[in-house]
Amino acid sequence: MNKEITSVQNAFIKELFQLKEKSRDRKKSGRFLIEGHRELQLALKGGYNIETILYFPELFSASQLENLNADEVIQISKEVYQKLAHRDTTEGILAVAQSKSHQLEDISFKYKNPLILVAEAPEKPGNIGALLRTADAANVDAVIIANPKTDLYNPNIIRSSVGCVFTNQIATGSTSEIISFLKKNNINIYCAALQASQEYHTQDYNKPSAIVVGTEATGLSDEWLKHSTQNIIIPMQGEIDSMNVSVAAGILIFEAVRQRRIN
Repeated sequence: MNKEITSVQNAFIKELFQLKEKSRDRKKSGRFLIEGHRELQLALKGGYNIETILYFPELFSASQLENLNADEVIQISKEVYQKLAHRDTTEGILAVAQSKSHQLEDISFKYKNPLILVAEAPEKPGNIGALLRTADAANVDAVIIANPKTDLYNPNIIRSSVGCVFTNQIATGSTSEIISFLKKNNINIYCAALQASQEYHTQDYNKPSAIVVGTEATGLSDEWLKHSTQNIIIPMQGEIDSMNVSVAAGILIFEAVRQRRIN
């Protein structure tokens, strides 16, 4: 018989609410909340340890739990589910998972010519989620976030990435740490920038390559431009000189993928 919690005043539920709301609590405990069946399946596929599954039986039946592994399963009431759920419409399932470390030294490459997406200081969870979806779609070898402004297990990142935060190999670090890592691994650095740039499609991305994008507001820091193998630019046909960072990253990454397919 599964355990059941019906009160929002339950101490464990209060603890989970803090995990949902506060980055500090997620970092301190090394745990976070997952919401949604697909997201939970992707986390399991990505090797995440699931401590607890919580389900609301009117939306998610006990029979659907068969292929979902967790140390503990708890049935919850509608009130508890509504307190913990981040989205208005989900499938009635939540989980508590253990975070990963996301250190640069944990990255491993399957192939000799890895393709990496680097984003410097992205702030908006929606943009980070879109970048992770792009990376998953292109099957890049790793995503590296320089000087992160928010933690990866923010519910809005999990939601906007549609669980791709679990499918990508992700690391974080300072700009200088990441540049050192790329150089140590002989990875060419292609920085999306307006200065001293070549059109993106003129470059050869068949060798180990990192596509580096900055924020729409400030672009990349001077440190990146100083160490760039080549700055690249997407020619603009309209009146403005920039586009959404995830859109730009998608254009650049898929050009590299296209080149690698035909060579």
